[in-house]
Amino acid sequence: MLHRCLLIVLSFFLLSCDKPENIVAPPIQHQTLVPYPVSTSPLPADLQWLTNNTDPEFADPAAQRGGIFRESMLSFPLTLRLVGPDSNGSFAGAMRSLNMNLLGRHPNTRNPIPALATHWAFAPDHKTVYFKLDPDARWSDGRPVTADDYLYTLEFMRSKFIVAPFYNEYFTTQISDVLKFDDHTIAVVSGVAKPDDELLEQININPVPRHFHQLDENWVRNFNWRPEPGTAAYAVGEVRKGKFVQFDRIANWWANDKRYYRHRFNPDHIRIKVIRDPNIAWQHFEKGELDTFGLTLPDYWHNKAKGAVFDNGYVHKIWYYNDVVQPAQGLWLNMAKAPLDDIRVREALAYAMDFDKVINTVLHGDYTRMQTHNIGYGDYDNKGIKPRPFDLSHAIALLQSAGWTETDPDGIRKKNGTRLSLTISYGNPMHSDRLVILKEEARKAGIELQLKPLDSSSFFKQVLEKNHQIASLGWSGGGLSPEYREFYHSENAFKPQTNNIVNFSDPDMDQLIDAYRAELDRTKRIEMAHRMEQKVYDSAALIPTFKVPYFREAYWAWIKLPQDASLQSKYATRSSDSAADALGSGLFWIDLKEKNRIREWRREGKTLSGPVTIVDETWK
Repeated sequence: MLHRCLLIVLSFFLLSCDKPENIVAPPIQHQTLVPYPVSTSPLPADLQWLTNNTDPEFADPAAQRGGIFRESMLSFPLTLRLVGPDSNGSFAGAMRSLNMNLLGRHPNTRNPIPALATHWAFAPDHKTVYFKLDPDARWSDGRPVTADDYLYTLEFMRSKFIVAPFYNEYFTTQISDVLKFDDHTIAVVSGVAKPDDELLEQININPVPRHFHQLDENWVRNFNWRPEPGTAAYAVGEVRKGKFVQFDRIANWWANDKRYYRHRFNPDHIRIKVIRDPNIAWQHFEKGELDTFGLTLPDYWHNKAKGAVFDNGYVHKIWYYNDVVQPAQGLWLNMAKAPLDDIRVREALAYAMDFDKVINTVLHGDYTRMQTHNIGYGDYDNKGIKPRPFDLSHAIALLQSAGWTETDPDGIRKKNGTRLSLTISYGNPMHSDRLVILKEEARKAGIELQLKPLDSSSFFKQVLEKNHQIASLGWSGGGLSPEYREFYHSENAFKPQTNNIVNFSDPDMDQLIDAYRAELDRTKRIEMAHRMEQKVYDSAALIPTFKVPYFREAYWAWIKLPQDASLQSKYATRSSDSAADALGSGLFWIDLKEKNRIREWRREGKTLSGPVTIVDETWK
């Protein structure tokens, strides 16, 4: 999907305030809109309309509606806008899930499935796809979704008023046009020809509610806390600044009975509460004040997920192997900041990182090493690339060749009187222990690493403003092929609010990226992807860290997961990154009678069952 590579995998943002306050946006005075004109070209008569009503359903018919699902975030979002300044962070994933695409993707077969469109058809030019919109589709404010909302998407995303360079460029060069044939029939035209499967991925856009927005120079400020109407099952409800964001299920949601959407998105409300310390959040979970807690971090799985609530069966654990594109986890080196402008220093730093020690100690051997930026795209992966190993002698030799030949009394290398001191910024306090080990080992090569933990909002701003030296973070991925332009094209270097946070600028890479975008032949695209991945490696701008091909989670036993193995989605799906993904897959439900029983039995000291740990390797 369009948003597949835009989210930083960070802690949620922090917006400090002295007193909690409800965010109540002034009402929008909806304007009277003149319909967009119908295309002057008639709809081709020989289109082969496709749909998918045969893939297996993946939600459990036993699911029950109702209840409040409670989870936490480390800090409060900086905005509820979907685009523009400060919008491209972790909470954007929640906000973007409120609006559906033209098509969905089946989480197990990975085939396209109907969403806002019921049918689609390819033109022979490999650039144009026609869609029949579902006439039942409605915005969360009750208005119908029409072709005009898609035409407005193009106008909106190209506007300078949204202050979003990526979207401005994408909806100019990659989405070249949207055509209206009637209120429920459109065509989306790609800027370049692509194989049909990748073309469908590229032009699978969201609508933008034309009746809601007023584009002008004040749009960023005026719409900062005005949640946009969506088309999915939930809408933003109560928002208490600095405290929580609540999502409310839409009564009589238009897709309730559609094949791939029934029995899903079951809680009436989803409340995401700000708890700034993960250890405090864990205490809330153990008290039953949060419904789930992620256990992917080894310390939680091995050491903390113990005790009476687990022994008595009140809380269950699940270790579920998925099959998804891996987030690009790594240390991202800002090549515009000395001494990281010297490739020998960047390479030396990579060789001075003892990731095996981190994996075998604080990570309990549970993680494996990330090889390069893009992993999980099948043939597009450059499997010939191996990350630079821990090699202190090689690191020292590189530093000496770069002129870092002196050392101070602390053993830190010096050049022209300047110490080789580098700062690693990060926004997740749970990563401190692994970075401490890297710091200790790098010191043996004469490199001083200063660790700079920041609250996530400060970290987020620093990174996108390109003011970091080294950033420890991950980028979410997805789709059928890797993306390079946003991360490595010189158009996105040396400017704020873009994802080229290493300031990569290479004319040869630019040419490859542009050719890759325009290439129709899949074999040639794969070859280009391998060459671009090699260039990323050769630059040493990214030091890959860890990958985790599974999720682990604890959940109170009143949270019920799909049980019917015939669904191909027992517990979760091939594409799940959580069993209790309320806004994404939405497969779980809350058993309110069981919740009352567990609370009563816990007060009385009764045992519900023995310990329950599920390990599912279906998609391993």
